[in-house]
Amino acid sequence: MERKYIKISGKDVTAALRTSLPIMVTFLILGAGYGILMQEHGYGPVWSLLSGIIIFSGTVQFVSVTMLRAGSVVMAAITALMVAARHIFFSISMIGRYRDEGKRKWYLYYALCDETYAMLSKDDGPAEANVSAYRLLVTLFDQVSWVLGSFLGGLLGTVLEFDSTGIDFAMTALFTTVFIQQWIDSKCHIPAILGLTATLACRLLFGRDLFLIPAMIIIIAVLSVMRGKIEETGGAKDGRL
Repeated sequence: MERKYIKISGKDVTAALRTSLPIMVTFLILGAGYGILMQEHGYGPVWSLLSGIIIFSGTVQFVSVTMLRAGSVVMAAITALMVAARHIFFSISMIGRYRDEGKRKWYLYYALCDETYAMLSKDDGPAEANVSAYRLLVTLFDQVSWVLGSFLGGLLGTVLEFDSTGIDFAMTALFTTVFIQQWIDSKCHIPAILGLTATLACRLLFGRDLFLIPAMIIIIAVLSVMRGKIEETGGAKDGRL
């Protein structure tokens, strides 16, 4: 039955904060780095704020700064579409969970980033919390922390002058950590090996400025073909993908 209205209690807020707090701290720091980087390249804090609201994809936002700096607007747009396309699959997999969320589900789909998906796809949340309120708050807390971090970083960049070299490596470090954790937790290493080999091959073939899109196409195509084998092998050590 569709849940049209929800009443958010203190228990719901506490449960959502308990889940989101590690992500929020990370997003505030990474978002600040992004805001500083934007400011360094001539895009003020308002641009960082709007980018976090409209795009809300850390990977895409960091990558787009580099490409916009190089004057490659079309390539930045295509890359953003390819990289963020995975969120479509995230949303599709959550249709069953969100089918009774009423109009809220459109925001839940829109703001479903990697980290929020990881938290909300595991179960229906703590027993003491209203599931609809919990989902909404976790999603909102995660996005607000990224947007706030981006805006504050942009403001900080207008006040302080320092070398921002290396800030964009923050996302590389984050995804390296995620990769290592996935390798440890997963039985099936096909996606990880595919990602490494396809990216390296395309980097050698197409160069540093053009390798990302063909690599993404290859990865998506091969994973689609091998989906049955990957699911049969088992995505995680507890048997879940």
